[in-house]
Amino acid sequence: MDTLSYKTISANKSTVNKNWVLVDAEGQNLGRLASRVAILLRGKNKPNFTPHVDCGDNVIVINAEKIKLSGNKWNDKTYIRHTGYPGGQRSLSATELYAKDPARLIEKSVKGMLPKNKLGSSLFRNLNVFVGDSHTHEAQKPININLNDIN
Repeated sequence: MDTLSYKTISANKSTVNKNWVLVDAEGQNLGRLASRVAILLRGKNKPNFTPHVDCGDNVIVINAEKIKLSGNKWNDKTYIRHTGYPGGQRSLSATELYAKDPARLIEKSVKGMLPKNKLGSSLFRNLNVFVGDSHTHEAQKPININLNDIN
């Protein structure tokens, strides 16, 4: 009997297979898009997923300006930050943030779905969001992914 088949193989930095993935945000709901992109970044869709290792893919999101929000979220959803000074709490609605930079809507929602530690920070660096259908990562030959096929 082969006893090696009963051992759990834990991925590490040298054994991880990272790909470049292209995702089109056109017509997608923000939350569903963000959760599926977070799964790709984390690597939870891969059989060798290891919780403490960056085993996810590098994700490129295009057409960030064509994202959808349901209901009254364009006006009711607020993004709060603090300057660090007393009374320095600032907030923007989704409409105001979209007017400044539509890519930041997707970045903020995906970042909120990643771990809140050093691993989450390094995973977030694997996300590239672009407004429009062109991007600067053609040399990496990204694979086009349909988000509806991911859990």
